[in-house]
Amino acid sequence: MTAGLENKGSAKSAEYLHHQARLVWTAALFVVAAWAAAIITAPLLAAFGFNGISGPIYYFFSHLCHQMPGRSFHTLGHQFAVCSRCSGVYFGLLAAFLAYPLLRKMEEIEPLPRIWLFLALIPIGADWSLGIFGIWENTHLSRFITGLILGGACAVYIIPALVEIARNTRIGGVLARSFR
Repeated sequence: MTAGLENKGSAKSAEYLHHQARLVWTAALFVVAAWAAAIITAPLLAAFGFNGISGPIYYFFSHLCHQMPGRSFHTLGHQFAVCSRCSGVYFGLLAAFLAYPLLRKMEEIEPLPRIWLFLALIPIGADWSLGIFGIWENTHLSRFITGLILGGACAVYIIPALVEIARNTRIGGVLARSFR
């Protein structure tokens, strides 16, 4: 009889952890999606004359990216808020956040071996260094794709870390209880 109660308790505990992990993922996904949306919203706003709104977005991202026009995607005659490589990182992060629940259990907090993160740095490092040394002329596409790889890899480490932080702080419990 006690085993049945323990199983009920552990099932409820597992359900709680899953619910909490899903909330953390949803909140983080919202932030990442808003971040990525800001990157492409800035040139759209500028194109339609909303410089009072697009200007602060460009200014914010200027602290994170060089924003060189020749290394940035453009739409409607205005460059994205970040360069093509940074665009790849942020959109790779978003894509991996969206795919994460399909690839891994949300409540799993054990990180993958760090070697995968270092391996994800190789393409972006090679693209950058070969361009610097004049061996290879990198393009918007090569910068974007290598950024996608790194951004995607980062998400696989960020999500479990955020879930673990929520689990080990008071805010995680408050969040999970408030959305029941």
